Amino acid sequence: MTLISSISGIRGTLGGAPGTALTPIDITKFAAAYGSWLTGTDSPAKVVIGRDARQSGPMVSELVVATLRMMGIEVVDLGLSTTPTVEMAVVMEQAGGGIIVTASHNPANWNALKLLNAKGEFISGEIGQQILASATKAEFNFVENKKIGAYRADDTYLQKHIEAILSLPLVDAKAIAAKGFKIIVDAVNSTGGIAVPMLLENLGVEHITKLYCEPNGQFPHNPEPLSENLTVISSEMKKGKFDLGIVVDPDVDRLVIINEDGSMFGEEYTLVAVADYVLKNTQGGGNTVSNLSSTRALQDITERAGGKYAAAAVGEVNVVNLMKETGAIIGGEGNGGIIYPELHYGRDALVGIALFLSHLAKYGHSVSRMRSEFPNYFISKNKLELAPGTDVDGIFMAVRKKYAKQPASTIDGVRLEFDNQWVHLRKSNTEPIIRVYSEADNPVTADAIASKIMADIKELVQG
Repeated sequence: MTLISSISGIRGTLGGAPGTALTPIDITKFAAAYGSWLTGTDSPAKVVIGRDARQSGPMVSELVVATLRMMGIEVVDLGLSTTPTVEMAVVMEQAGGGIIVTASHNPANWNALKLLNAKGEFISGEIGQQILASATKAEFNFVENKKIGAYRADDTYLQKHIEAILSLPLVDAKAIAAKGFKIIVDAVNSTGGIAVPMLLENLGVEHITKLYCEPNGQFPHNPEPLSENLTVISSEMKKGKFDLGIVVDPDVDRLVIINEDGSMFGEEYTLVAVADYVLKNTQGGGNTVSNLSSTRALQDITERAGGKYAAAAVGEVNVVNLMKETGAIIGGEGNGGIIYPELHYGRDALVGIALFLSHLAKYGHSVSRMRSEFPNYFISKNKLELAPGTDVDGIFMAVRKKYAKQPASTIDGVRLEFDNQWVHLRKSNTEPIIRVYSEADNPVTADAIASKIMADIKELVQG
């Protein structure tokens, strides 16, 4: 059994003893800690809640709703929804915050609470620490009967979210409809099965094949949208019936595109393609942001368009903060996460779909041809297991010293630059491992860079 409490929320597996898994006691305690923080701010005592389609979702959601109401907080319950929809609803409702009941790409036996502030953005690290401390102390005050918070169920926000996307200047529904795209959708039997077809229909797409679009929470494959988990949709694509495939994760904040021949467009390149379209169609261009573990291709196309690229520490809140600082017009993460500030500051697969299809409609060629025109890089993703108690920060300092002549960033572990290649070392907050990601213009070189750095680390540990 697993329970992970972090500054961004609480997540874990269902079943087990309190403190060791995501039990009713842990859910209630953490929801109460969030409620205590909210009622101590100047923000409205009002929370928007939504969930993905996991089978544990209704139970977890009901516990959270009851806890917040018994703290005098009004709750607007979106029911089955998406992470970006909840984020937008917080602002539309002028609420003090939001909670999304989803474990994102984790397996079906997991669930989680993701916490939002009044801007519909993930809470800061500082606030997260306050909430964690409050949950540990478990010193809460609940209200008397006549002060219990109001409750309202509202299932209109997904349509409002879609209408906001359709109103964006760079979303061209007429061009998309005119192309008559044939699209297959894999929504891993979660809320994307509702949201993605609804969006496509509103964009004028008539030929939609639904694969795993029943929102029953019975994930037919590992829900993380990686190539090894997408063999069924890829096989369907190889039959030649479709212009493209669309895959989302359970809470619809990550988008993966599949080429017309069944090959992978590449999760790293979802953001690259959308950014290319936004940069080319924004007067004067603009700046972009992704995280340190994302492909260099975004930097290449940004600089080609006359803009500036910046890299943030891994984590959506870090990317958002740097986007605001640099005035970025598009950003996100290399896992298929698109952040388009014109709509809102949050990863949003739905706006990513609308912008990608607008780009494809105007491009006039196949998805695979579009992919071939971007700078081609390969990322090697590895991890190095360490003995518990290993001084990881000391290892990072030693690696930085060994490669002192190389340009480096130390805002999130260590990232070293080698001409057009890089390697990024990050420690895990939950496991005794170091993640070692590297990128080069061919997979052999990318693997070789990672292997060399891992050998250096092993030598440092043994020495």
